[in-house]
Amino acid sequence: MLEIGDPSRFHSSREAISYCGLCSAQRESAGKEQRGPLSKKRNKHLQTILIEAAELAPRWNAQLAELHEKELAKGNRNRATLAVARKLVEYLLAVDRRGTAFEERQSQVA
Repeated sequence: MLEIGDPSRFHSSREAISYCGLCSAQRESAGKEQRGPLSKKRNKHLQTILIEAAELAPRWNAQLAELHEKELAKGNRNRATLAVARKLVEYLLAVDRRGTAFEERQSQVA
């Protein structure tokens, strides 16, 4: 968490995900939007650590494994890993805001 500094400065998980470099670059011209590869405006240390953690996390967390499989079914392993990394950022922010330890919730069958 030292790389992030004060996590309360992020008003949403989207801002934190962007800071960590886990979203695509976005260009806009003449009212047209174009999405490119991962943004280069990032904290490269955090990006590297989160992607490495996201490659291992599905082995230990059922919810992350489910997310990874869902994204992998769409056909791109790298996008599946990025989805898990984004979810890890959301988990980290939630743990920090609540001030409690992370507890894995059992997925509910509908």
